[in-house]
Amino acid sequence: MKKFIQNLLFLTSLIITVVFANLTIYAQEDNKTATVLFTHDLHSHLLPSPDENGGEFGGFARLMTAIKQQKQKYPDAILVDAGDFSMGSLFQTAFSTSALELRLLGAMGYDVTTFGNHEYDYFATSLASMLNSAVDSGDKLPIIVESNYLPPLEHEHGYDKFVSDAFDNYGVKDYIIMERGGIYYAIFGMSGYESHEYSPNSGMVFKEPSVIAQDIVDKATKECLDKYGVEPIVICLSHSGTSNHKGEDYELAKKVNGIDVIVSGHTHTTLSEPIAVNNTYIVSCGEYGKNLGVLNLNYDKNGSVSISDYNLIPIDENIKDDEKIETIINLFKSTVESDYLSKYGFNFDDVVVNNTFKFENISQIEGVSHESPVCNIYSDAYKWAAEIATGKNVDIALTAAGVVRESLPTGKITVSDVFNAASLGVGTEGELVSVYVTGKDLKTILEVDASVQPLMSEAQLFCSGVEYSFNTKRMLFNKVDYAMLRKDDGSLEKIEDDKLYHLVTGMYCGQMLGAVKSTSMGIVSIIPRDMDGNPIEINDLNKYVIHDGKGNPIKEWYAIASYLQNMGEFIDSKYATTDGRKVVYSSLNPVNLFSNPNKFTYIITLTLIFLILTVFILVRNIIKFNKKYKNKTINN
Repeated sequence: MKKFIQNLLFLTSLIITVVFANLTIYAQEDNKTATVLFTHDLHSHLLPSPDENGGEFGGFARLMTAIKQQKQKYPDAILVDAGDFSMGSLFQTAFSTSALELRLLGAMGYDVTTFGNHEYDYFATSLASMLNSAVDSGDKLPIIVESNYLPPLEHEHGYDKFVSDAFDNYGVKDYIIMERGGIYYAIFGMSGYESHEYSPNSGMVFKEPSVIAQDIVDKATKECLDKYGVEPIVICLSHSGTSNHKGEDYELAKKVNGIDVIVSGHTHTTLSEPIAVNNTYIVSCGEYGKNLGVLNLNYDKNGSVSISDYNLIPIDENIKDDEKIETIINLFKSTVESDYLSKYGFNFDDVVVNNTFKFENISQIEGVSHESPVCNIYSDAYKWAAEIATGKNVDIALTAAGVVRESLPTGKITVSDVFNAASLGVGTEGELVSVYVTGKDLKTILEVDASVQPLMSEAQLFCSGVEYSFNTKRMLFNKVDYAMLRKDDGSLEKIEDDKLYHLVTGMYCGQMLGAVKSTSMGIVSIIPRDMDGNPIEINDLNKYVIHDGKGNPIKEWYAIASYLQNMGEFIDSKYATTDGRKVVYSSLNPVNLFSNPNKFTYIITLTLIFLILTVFILVRNIIKFNKKYKNKTINN
């Protein structure tokens, strides 16, 4: 009997051990770790870029090495990108014909990407050509997802069969469901309001993000449950942007239930820690391949998702180049040199000048209203190049902070460096346009710089050919208290309201100026004109592009590169500091506040006086009524 009981206890213990072991195995199977590797806003930065401390950042060959290292640690990791993979370096010049960026993403093993606003810079037809070129290459390509920013359907206004067919040919989807390591992912693409505003020539139909996102999440989750019996990890590749617990992606996460992760592109944000809102994690790793984002998630079959680890891997000179990707990039460089740069007499790595000055970086350029030596170079270069090409005097040339993509590094400045600084364009790389404006509109341009920059940092202007100052404490659109033309010899000339002045700027900036009336709801307007004073429609600015003697359009980058090359071995010492062409100050001195008032100051001042009088009269009447009521109460 005793032996029987011992055997029974042993058997019971064995059964319990086996049961618990199986439960542990099942629990381990049910609870898994998912790894998401991510980038965004790569902007054709296939090669490393110099940083302000003498080092380097980015570069696809180095990025590939980091990706391989992470995939060795996490073999089932997925690799995604949140848009703006193109536009920002010389490689973009082969955008429509060779699709270099997409093909390289494919070679690097990217699973999924989406469109950013800059994929539409060369218009919808060029985007369509790029998609077709990518497919025709026969190379491995990433899946593209886009859910709320798609070509018009056949029955809708603006339908273009070529564009629509190209999207179908590539296989652009609103979302995909993919499995990796036993985990299912539902991944969809999303464009934001600002992204839409920044691509006015896209030809796409924009739909409200939160409505479409909720529909996609519900649909994809149901599909995954019906087919595979599990809830997916839902990832939104969003080109909307966020920072500091605000922004479009933050609002999207608040409004939409069921998104586990938003990879947030567009605003070039770097988040050292994810932003958590409404059970959604928002992540960003910065622009130009500066970092590789690594997100590890705890996941169970019931759909519960939580973060186990989050890292941003710096991509710098300490990472070795991947040889295969480096070889591909060198082949692509040869393509750019033969097909594009040869027309301008330059090579990719030609040194145009040496720079001994440390110029501001982009965040400093956009940060506050000020004069910038490096931006003085850009605007002076436009004026210089336009005068040589046209043989005509240029009164003013300008650029905007929003179209300045990079500063100029110290040391040797190459053609590639210059192109990176001025790569933004509409239709093609930024082309210089030659127009005229009245003196009144020229003053308005300076007012836009003074008044709009605090509201939109990208709107800050940097000018050549003028000298002006403004008081930040003055009334809106009446901040400029001094403005004169500044001639090449340093002499000054009064700006006359009815006189026409020759203005040169980039196509993108020219369109921005032409759209001031509509964007300001008619408060102010700037009208580009031809040399006879006739108004020019924004869409006709391409007729006023400046060409060189060979018929090639003068690009912004080419103007800057030629101007720097013309300086000799080193950058002219006059650019070591500012030269007083723009003076920004703050003063509450009544003389500084109200000297030279215009209609805006009169209107605002009269409105304030009216409001003060209204409040005074209202208070006085209330006091009189209270006295009357009190006296009446006492008498009763």
